[in-house]
Amino acid sequence: MFLSILYNFQQSISQFYLFIEAYHLPIFLLILLLMVFSFILELLPMEVTALATLGLLWFFNILTIEESISGFGNKAVVTIGAIFIISKSLVKTGFLEVFIDYFYRIGGNWKWISFTIFFIMVSVISGFINNTAAVAIFIPLAINLCQKFHISPTKILLPLSYAAIFGGTLTLIGTSTNLLVNSFLESNNLQTFRMFEFTKLGLVFLIIGTLYNLIISKWFLPSRAITTSLTQKYHMRTFLTEFKITEKSPLNNSSFRILNIKKYFDVQILKIIRDKKEIVNDLRFSTLKKEDVIICQINIKDIIKFKDKYKLLLLSEIKINQQELAGDNYILVEGLIPDHSNLINKTVSQIDFRKKFSSFVLAIKRQTELLRDKVAHINLKFSDTLLIMLPKNKLDSLRSSNDLIILEELDIQLRYQKYWWLSILIFPLIMIVASFNLLTIVEATVIGAIILLVLRSISMEEAYESINWAVIFLIALLVPIGIAMEKTGTGEFISSWILDLAQYIGNNPDTQATRVISILYLITFVTSAFVSNAAVAIILSPIAIILGQHFQTLGIDPTRGMLMAVCFGASASFMTPIGYQTNLMVFAPGQYRFKDFMYMGIPLTIIFWLTASYLIPVYWPFK
Repeated sequence: MFLSILYNFQQSISQFYLFIEAYHLPIFLLILLLMVFSFILELLPMEVTALATLGLLWFFNILTIEESISGFGNKAVVTIGAIFIISKSLVKTGFLEVFIDYFYRIGGNWKWISFTIFFIMVSVISGFINNTAAVAIFIPLAINLCQKFHISPTKILLPLSYAAIFGGTLTLIGTSTNLLVNSFLESNNLQTFRMFEFTKLGLVFLIIGTLYNLIISKWFLPSRAITTSLTQKYHMRTFLTEFKITEKSPLNNSSFRILNIKKYFDVQILKIIRDKKEIVNDLRFSTLKKEDVIICQINIKDIIKFKDKYKLLLLSEIKINQQELAGDNYILVEGLIPDHSNLINKTVSQIDFRKKFSSFVLAIKRQTELLRDKVAHINLKFSDTLLIMLPKNKLDSLRSSNDLIILEELDIQLRYQKYWWLSILIFPLIMIVASFNLLTIVEATVIGAIILLVLRSISMEEAYESINWAVIFLIALLVPIGIAMEKTGTGEFISSWILDLAQYIGNNPDTQATRVISILYLITFVTSAFVSNAAVAIILSPIAIILGQHFQTLGIDPTRGMLMAVCFGASASFMTPIGYQTNLMVFAPGQYRFKDFMYMGIPLTIIFWLTASYLIPVYWPFK
């Protein structure tokens, strides 16, 4: 009896799937629309929406279980993961900050020259490392520039995000969108993109976009006051600290004025201590000697850079051997003194931080008072903030103390890592081997990541942390949707609509193909304003390939140009803060409103649309 019921149930299921097979196209379109609406309305996290979409496609037998999980082995997904690791390794060296800092200081006191150099540097670096990593580096530098020229960060941060987006269009690895579209070319046995194939149009976008950024920064973006929380988040505060002059220091037998230190660091010298005597007058002009101790007010993020550049010793380095300091053993944290702390009214030397907490106080910040004494001699007060260096394994012990509230661990490198130079070499090597087809892009990036891990330029823990798993999972879950489009004939269905529209506005195949490229770009950038650009690329890439195949029957081949329209259109996410991850990153720090993105983004999007519609057929002619 039971077996009979089970058999009848199986038969019913088989008949159900046979019945719905004839309706796979409308079912898939309905599921696709539900996914898009969920993305726009943010009903669920995007990864959950994508996972639910795959579940429905599997339930309705549109995808097999193997096809549903195939995205996790997709070459574009693997490449993006490897680039996250390589980008983190490069950022970790501090080389990019030094490199950027050098170039934008060329602008000197010329505000708009400085901003022009700054925007160009953002774009160039974003062409080679992950955009979000680039913007994370540049936000504090942008705020520094704003403080230097006394303007609101609102004037700069939105253009900063735009500049990173321009940079993503320069190379194959500039954005995940380019890599995804490239994977569709490979899966359809078409010639894949070259590393710098995007550069010719990307440079045009970069030039137009940089000019646009300068115009909106100067005349159109609002000025809104910088908040205390923003200053704290990006380590813009100044701390009192002290340095000791070494024999090899450039400051030995020189002065702050002679070395023009003010040009490179926002540092105020408050006192010089020489042979237990204090010098308090003409400090910038005073000639410094070996063993002098200089007491300074300096930006927290510049303490280590200043020490390294001028070969100085921090208080901690006088009391700790260099072997202990090497490697990743020590970290920097900020600690706030609460009102019930036993540290209040005591000096750092009285407390003996090394004995009590296995740590050193490098610097002190007090809210309303300019401190001038040696760090060790200052009586601590409620709400003082201490910059503390301690071993990693002692952090939990410090957190458990009632005498300090640990605010955060600072992402400031105490020392260059072993093989730090390797991280800088990996990117150009990837460019070279991929450009000359010695290795595929996935092979080059994965090998690069492996080399960095094996030589410990980046630890496994840091590699895990560097990968944006939300992005990886989202793209991996979206990739099978392209398979579903092919199986259900959705690509052909939507392509026929676009072709019908093109026939109304063009008579010959060349004109029609040009119009289709313009339509594809339009659909891509409008959809990308509200939906993940990866999702848009996955949906529209198969359609672009089908449209290209149609025109091949008419004697021309605009396939490459149509795929370029998808790539560049998906990167033209200027109109909304949700359109691109870098837009979201600057939204809160810049105190922007949704309408700011609409007002500034719509004109730029239209300019790029018209430019792409004209230049794509020129740069990628129909063969």
